[in-house]
Amino acid sequence: IANVGESTNGNVLRLDESKRYTYADYLTWNDDKRRELINGVVRLMPLPPPAHADISKKISDIIRKGQGACKVFHAPFDLRLPVDGETDNAKICNVVQPDVCVVCDSSKLDEGGCIGAPDLVVEVQSPSSIRYNLSEQYDLYEAAGVKEYWVVSPKMNVITVFVLQDKGKFDRGTVYESGSKIQTKTLEGLEVSLDEIFH
Repeated sequence: IANVGESTNGNVLRLDESKRYTYADYLTWNDDKRRELINGVVRLMPLPPPAHADISKKISDIIRKGQGACKVFHAPFDLRLPVDGETDNAKICNVVQPDVCVVCDSSKLDEGGCIGAPDLVVEVQSPSSIRYNLSEQYDLYEAAGVKEYWVVSPKMNVITVFVLQDKGKFDRGTVYESGSKIQTKTLEGLEVSLDEIFH
């Protein structure tokens, strides 16, 4: 069993780790657990520490100031990343809830959240997510065509920015430390000060 939760109707929700789930399955889970799907595999999302939420809010507030026509969203917000443009709920097997994401193409937004790659994704690391942010999520965002991916490390007060290149692969990443400013590639003219985020 991958994980067990209590559904709102009193039934115990049991997920089989040998099964690959879809967004259609995801929509039937009515308990209060936060989950993501990566290639159909369920990952239970632990409640983030308060500092995590504080940093996410600061980043989303800063980005909102320079978003232009783009929209800024923060978790919980379902981001569906279909393979080969598939839009059938029963065939979508990648659903994540990024800490912050920026969507400049409004046609990707619907009542369920966003379907397709946003322009910018920000993930704030917690002790349980460090490996996940830099492996499964990194691979998923790269394959989906996310233009810019930020991995925020509150423990070290650094942000690593990965930018999608012409061949569809992220670059090696640029590490920004306290005292520096990020000139985002996605939102022209937006400058983000790390001191404003971490202090």
